Amino acid sequence: MSGHSKFKNIMHRKGAQDAKRAKVFTKIGRELTVAAKAGADPEFNPALRTAIALAKSNNMPKDRIDRAIKRGAGGEDGTVYEEISYEGYGPGGVALIVDALTDNRNRTAAEVRSTFAKHGGALGESGSVVFQFSKVGVISYPAAAMDADTMFEAALEAGAEDVESGESGHEITTAVEDFAAVSEALQEKFGAPRRAGLTWQPQNTVEVDEEKARKLINLIDALEDSDDVRSVASNLEISDDVMEKLGA
Repeated sequence: MSGHSKFKNIMHRKGAQDAKRAKVFTKIGRELTVAAKAGADPEFNPALRTAIALAKSNNMPKDRIDRAIKRGAGGEDGTVYEEISYEGYGPGGVALIVDALTDNRNRTAAEVRSTFAKHGGALGESGSVVFQFSKVGVISYPAAAMDADTMFEAALEAGAEDVESGESGHEITTAVEDFAAVSEALQEKFGAPRRAGLTWQPQNTVEVDEEKARKLINLIDALEDSDDVRSVASNLEISDDVMEKLGA
């Protein structure tokens, strides 16, 4: 359970941005409502358990969580959402996967395609880049939350697959099916994490120069601004020198 997380720098930057986004509760609320349609008891609904863990990790108020679950479980929200992923390439040949939850496939596809084109990228066919990624759960804690050995032992006991600790914090990786259980176990010991959720982890990364890095960050930001977009993953690697120049 060790090794270098090649996507750590960009993921940490993304986590800092997500915490500031006013739209984050709206997106999580949609996740809760959709998951709750399969049942309001998280003990018997893994998708809802995962959504609740995500909501709590983002400090979403309990009353707002409860309202979103009630809407889904009670059938008050008649909107039919569809899960869909888009694949493409950005400047420098960097691969991206855009996960969306939409009630209008045509609208979302057009918006994603336009955003790629506007920022120097191109939307690809289904399957064009997904083979370069693995779906995982990621839970991040600040370094001050606990020392590395204690975090390692707690994550291992909870069922995590990988733990990395350093000056920037602790990053725990889990299998998708274990994410909710591991997240809940760590929250009981250490409180709410800095960031938690499901993401695509790149098997290999592409390092780019400052100009392409800036364009890619702008592309990712623009994609994430869409209400329909759940998350954006890439195999972008940014060196410490370029990160410093970008002020990220």
